[in-house]
Amino acid sequence: MATFREGSERRQQILEIAAQLFARKGYRGTSMRDIGKETGVLGGSLYHHIRSKDALFVELHNNALDAAAKRITLAIETAEEPWARLEAACVTLLEIQLDPDSLTLPMMNDFREVPQAIREQLIIRRDRFEDMFRTLVDALPLPPHIDLQLYRVLLLTQLNKAGDWYRSGRLSPGDIARQIVSVFRHE
Repeated sequence: MATFREGSERRQQILEIAAQLFARKGYRGTSMRDIGKETGVLGGSLYHHIRSKDALFVELHNNALDAAAKRITLAIETAEEPWARLEAACVTLLEIQLDPDSLTLPMMNDFREVPQAIREQLIIRRDRFEDMFRTLVDALPLPPHIDLQLYRVLLLTQLNKAGDWYRSGRLSPGDIARQIVSVFRHE
């Protein structure tokens, strides 16, 4: 019987396959049996190494957020001006969200199907991820009558929902992100 240490190649393979299944079939449409079948690991063995479907989904969700946060942090490092920093973060997030091979979008946004207790964990973690955007928005030279929380929520909603309507072609994800920031820019 194979052992799945935290960093083992086999465990990583199981996580990748599970993420693809969740992205394709959703939380409710993916079973541990599906994951076992796709990975070639029998159900009992899979449960021995992965506590539950809920725990697996939370881990994959958090991994997706961590990877996105790292990319955004790298993107904003060189920008000094607040609008340039926001634009770099938005371009990076939209590139992640609209990448056809990205598992981040479904992992970050598929909360409707998960049980309430799991949804609460995901929302707490997503809120921590969004702190990055809270900091970026707080640094903007916006008029005092603009509610910064509402501004941030509307901005992130535009970015996170672009996958619902985006079709590749005329504008790249980066172009769209820059247009969104331009629409949101107040001076």
